[in-house]
This record gives sequence, C-alpha cells and structure tokens, in this order.
Amino acid sequence: MTAPPRTILDRIGNTSLIALRHVRPARGARILLKLENENPTGSMKDRMAVAMIEAAEADGRLKPGGPVVEYTGGSTGVSLSLVCAVKGYPLDIVTSDAFSREKLDHMRLLGAALHIVESDGGRMTEALTKAMIAQAGIIAQAKGSFWTDQMKNRDQIAAYHRMADEIWRQTDGRIDGFVQSVGTAASLRGIAERLRHHSDALTIVAVEPAESLVLSGGPSGAHRIDGIGAGYVVPLWQDGIADEIDRVSTEEATAMAFRLAREEGLFAGTSTGANVIAALRLAERLGPDATVVTVMCDTGMKYLKTFGAALAADA
Repeated sequence: MTAPPRTILDRIGNTSLIALRHVRPARGARILLKLENENPTGSMKDRMAVAMIEAAEADGRLKPGGPVVEYTGGSTGVSLSLVCAVKGYPLDIVTSDAFSREKLDHMRLLGAALHIVESDGGRMTEALTKAMIAQAGIIAQAKGSFWTDQMKNRDQIAAYHRMADEIWRQTDGRIDGFVQSVGTAASLRGIAERLRHHSDALTIVAVEPAESLVLSGGPSGAHRIDGIGAGYVVPLWQDGIADEIDRVSTEEATAMAFRLAREEGLFAGTSTGANVIAALRLAERLGPDATVVTVMCDTGMKYLKTFGAALAADA
C-alpha cells in the first residue's frame, strides 16, 4: 500500500501529459501538453518554490521560522505562499496591480503580506519589473529576510531537471521538439538542459511576447501575458538555450487560451496560450511523424476576472 503524503508539498510534480485532440495541425506533429495545473496551487511554479526554499534550508541560508521575501507576477508568489504556510515561514511578497486579482487574493489567503507596486495601466513593463525587484531588496535588508530572488536563483533549475525526466519517461524518449515561454528562463533552461542530456536531436523553442522582443534583440515593450516577458534579458537566460525564439502577441495568446477551453476542455492562462501557438507552428514544420511537448503552465482559474472582462468586451 502506498504511503499517504506527509504534507500537500508531496503532491508537487508527476503531472500528466496528454495529447491535444482538436487544437493541432492537420498534417503536423502530435502535440503533448504537460498539465502543470495539477500541482497544488494549479501552477508549475510549485516545483521551483519548494526547490528554492529547501535548498536554503539545507545550507543554512534560511533558519527555522525566518522571514522570506520575493517579487513576483503572481504564480511564484502563490507557490511560495503555499510552501511558507506549510513550513512556517513569514512571507513578504512584492507584486503589482498589473497581475490577476485572483493570484493576489490567493497569496493573502495563504498568509503572505503583499506590497503592491502600481503599474502603467495594468501592463507588464521593464520599469515595473525593476521597481518590484528594488522593493524586495529594501524589505530583505530591513527585515534580514531570505530573498529567494527568482530571477537569479539557480536552485530552481534542479526542479525543472526533474520535470524534464518526467517528460522523457512519459514519452518513452520519443520527443522531437519542446516549447516553453520565458519568464525567469529557469523552466526553459532546466528542461532544455536535461532533455538534451537524454538526446540532443530535438528542437527547443523559447517563446516571448511579440510586443517585447528583448530575447530576439528587439525593443522592450508592454504586454499582458502574465508570468513571461520581463522586458529585459533575464540573468538565467543563456544564448544557445533555445534553437529558436518564437513571438506571440497578447491577443494571440488570449485567443488560444479561450480556444483550448472550448475545444479541449483545458482552462489555462495566457502563457499556456502562447506556448500552444508556438507549438502549433513547430508541429507544422516537423511533420506528422514527430512529437512536440509544451506546458500548461497554470490553471485559468487564476484569471477568471481578467478573462470575464475580455469576454464581456467581445460580447
């Protein structure tokens, strides 16, 4: 008999991988979606949050009951709020009104103290990212907090190595392409590194907002795809991580999120929409005998009010 989990944190990982049935190219590769919405907070960020905290516990950077601080667009904050609630660490989160109200409420419900940095009309910009980082640094210094500092923290990469191993096992090693959008770049980097350890004969595609083409060498800009596109080249990004960089607009990503819900019954956020747009493009090029894997980054339940407003505007 399998032992029951000790805490909810033991339910992180080992998520399902399913094939898209309707949202797929007519003569292209099959597309498999890693269902990270199955994690406890409904997001892949649960993986990195527990990895960062446990690494800091192990080497003494985080003492029992010590304070933690982070800046976040939402999903990382929710995941850290869960981990800190279970482990008993007070948590300060620096975030913004640019991100979904559902995520902010979820963090508060899990006990985090929120510090809100106002955005430029609800848009994600380089200036907003850097203002949030600066505020987190001030709090860390004032309270002596352990700052997880997700944009620079390499401890999280191991969590995505494990995710890549899951993907490899679930596909029986039959994978020709992997597609992932870039926020901190940790998930793309960790998964790509590990998949290439198994086989270097696959195509890795990074996805960024079409409105902010910094990874492609273009100008920084504002967009509304939660969790990706920081507006500058993030520290964990490395040239050569990806074979290609694809660009997806907020409008395209939102439309695909709605399509996934209506045609596949998969209710996801806009970063997932961006992933699937890019995966479709890659699948068309690779042909019918190939397999492309991408990620359902989180559940659309985190964006109910945002999506409801978009639906009302279209009505």
